[in-house]
Amino acid sequence: MKPLVVIRPQPGNAATVAAARALGLDVRGFALFAVRPVDWSPPPPDSFDAILLGSANAVRHAGPALAAYRGKPAYAVGAATGEAARAAGLDVLAAGAGGIAAVLPALRSGHCRLLRLAGRERVALTPPPGASIRERVVYASEPLPLPPPLAELLERPAVVMLHSAEAARHFSRLCDGHGIRRGRIALAALGPRVAHAAGEGWAALAAAATPDETALLALARQMCQNRGG
Repeated sequence: MKPLVVIRPQPGNAATVAAARALGLDVRGFALFAVRPVDWSPPPPDSFDAILLGSANAVRHAGPALAAYRGKPAYAVGAATGEAARAAGLDVLAAGAGGIAAVLPALRSGHCRLLRLAGRERVALTPPPGASIRERVVYASEPLPLPPPLAELLERPAVVMLHSAEAARHFSRLCDGHGIRRGRIALAALGPRVAHAAGEGWAALAAAATPDETALLALARQMCQNRGG
């Protein structure tokens, strides 16, 4: 069985490592990003109807300003983001899967003015007819250098999980910059957009059946057990 490498930032890295270990995988965690807060100007609570959250990092790093929005309706991507939003006092009306755009159909009547709290690298959103989206960047994922133990591990076949297009591009640059051969590394991506960002030349490159952690772990497990590419 090939080892599995998780490169997403903390605390998600530790959560994914634990879940992969529970599946019996030989998993190693190397966070190749550090998530840091970004100074932002919070709009008045009465200037928007609901909040859009594409990551729990938006809640973790929004800072004290988020307290002014307690009780405001919120739409989140995934259970973890929804839990973080509830803990911050937001009224989570939907916590869907499949990316932030997949949450938009769940908007309730009257929620036309949306405030999106997001990371510096984010997917462009087109608001539904009659709605508007105001964006505030509240955090940034800063890329980190390749740790020597990971460089050593990648000298033999391995599977790497990619949770974002940003991670795919950063990992690709690190491999090329350190002379690590793509042809011995398999990549398990959260979705087609993430897979496309990784480029070509890998031993294997596949996207999860659905863009969620469960499907990505299932794909990674299959790739780790595959004796071929």
